[in-house]
Formats: sequence, structure tokens, C-alpha cells
Amino acid sequence: SSCKFDFNTLALDVYAFQYNNNPVYNKFCNYLNKTPQTVSSIEKIPFLPIEFFKTQKVLCTGYKAETVFYSSGTTGHKSSKHFVASTKLYEKSFINAFEIFYGNPSQYCLLALLPSYLERQDSSLVFMVNTLIKKTNDINSGFYLNNLEELYKKIIKLKNSNRKIFLLGVSFALLELAKKYPVKISDAIIMETGGMKGKGKDLIRKELHEVLCNSFNVEKIHSEYGMTELLSQAYSSGGGIFKSPRWMRVFTRNVNDPLEILPPSKKGALNIIDLANVYSCSFIATDDLGICHKDNSFEVTGRMDLSDIRGCNLLV
Repeated sequence: SSCKFDFNTLALDVYAFQYNNNPVYNKFCNYLNKTPQTVSSIEKIPFLPIEFFKTQKVLCTGYKAETVFYSSGTTGHKSSKHFVASTKLYEKSFINAFEIFYGNPSQYCLLALLPSYLERQDSSLVFMVNTLIKKTNDINSGFYLNNLEELYKKIIKLKNSNRKIFLLGVSFALLELAKKYPVKISDAIIMETGGMKGKGKDLIRKELHEVLCNSFNVEKIHSEYGMTELLSQAYSSGGGIFKSPRWMRVFTRNVNDPLEILPPSKKGALNIIDLANVYSCSFIATDDLGICHKDNSFEVTGRMDLSDIRGCNLLV
């Protein structure tokens, strides 16, 4: 509950729990000589390189995985596996976060354009969006694969109703829709979930947002930041500035010295504390680059390239 929520205390408690119960994380912490006895602030907690989710079963002893989420993994790369002990907890996390930033899902008609995700099973994003679609209680809500014309017709139909459109999709699919079927839906919420990888030229987020704003006649494009290895998401209501729910916090680390946490406004690689990840690992060193601000908001500016990651792999 919000009245008794102290992030730092809770994070240190979760750290102690995972140190004692997660064999992979325990080994990693011991290699760094970091234990609950010596770690007194959240900045000193070791962040597990996200690579571990590709090779290890990151799960606390005594818990069974109710489901396993897989990352899309570009061709030739190993995909990440997230063993999730409680899908209920995941649902609680993403429904609460959605409600904090966007209110009750039942006020929207949710149209999801997630072709690359729908073509494979076990995507945490599809699981989340599918649950939110059900919560809209609207027969018009649903997934679209490559049927852009059908989606366009649905948008035209909804445009003249009193339902608010929430159009969520991967960047390349939204871009294709924008180019083939531009339509003025100025009061809709349009949200991109990233996912330009391997689909032609990588568009800079700013360029992508300009194209989408012009095609759909909206003032700003929203964004969702999440990943297979997390059970929480951050949201941006425009301009690529993300805000997290209160059980998630983002830091930047020095790319050349992964154990150094940087002060606000300094560009570095993103470290994430996700307290919803209580049965796997809540402290993740990602491959994303970005900037954190004093108010706990953050920006994502790119991905580490292979040479950066090699430096990080010395830790692994």
C-alpha cells in the first residue's frame, strides 16, 4: 500500500531474499564480494547482467515457473528465458501500472498491432496486451497481424463512435500503417513499443514520432518500455521521457566500469530495479543506453554495441 511504501528498505529486503534464495544471483554477488552484510544502500546492490537470462535459469529455489517468457532474439542469437513463478503478480504489476498512467482499461478500445510478437508464442508483451484487451470489455478490441486494411476500417468505424481509441504497436508496423492508411484520429492514444530491429533502416525515435504524428494528426506519440526479463513497464506520454511505477527504478552505470552508478543527467547504460521480479532477479544491468533525471524519469538513447557489451561480459 502507498502509505507504508519505502522503496529503499524494500529493495534491500528483496536483495537479501534473492541473495539467499537465487543460486545464480548468489554466485554472482559472491564473486563481487557483495553480501547483504556489506551492502547498505540500493546503489551498492549488484546488478545482474541481462545476458544471464540467455544461459541460466534465474529463479529462486523452491519456486516453480508457472510460465516461461521468451525474448524475440534476433536471428542467430540466443533468446532470453524468464521463468515466472507467479503470473498473478505479473498481472497485478502491469494492470496497476497501466491504471496509474492511463486509468481503467475499460474506457478504451484497444487495438494491438504486434505482428512479430504474435507470430511466436510465449511473449510477455502479448500476455500483457491480451489481458488488457479483455479488461476493455469491448468486442472491437483485438490483435492485428498483417491485416492493415482491416485495422484501418476498424479505426474509421470507431472514429465516429464515442469510444477512445488506444492504438498500440511495434514501431515498424505502426510506420507501415501510417504510410498506407493515414487517418486523422487526433484524440486517440498511439503508443509504440519499440521493435525496429531487423526491419529495414533503424529510424530514430524522433523521426518515427514525427511521421506518426503527421499521419494520424496527433500531438504526441506515447511509448512503452519493457522487456522479457522484467515484470514491470515504464511509460512515456511523449518526447521519449519515461516514468516508472513506484516499484521500479532506473539508474545509469558507467559503461567502462559497470560497478559505478552515475549521477543524474550523465549518459550511461541502464540498470533497473524491478521489485515485481521478486522470485527471479530484481536487479538487472540492461544493454540499453540512456540518461536518468533527478525526478526518477529517464530516456533511452540507444543500445550498447558489441564492443561495449564485451567489456561488460568480463563481469559475466
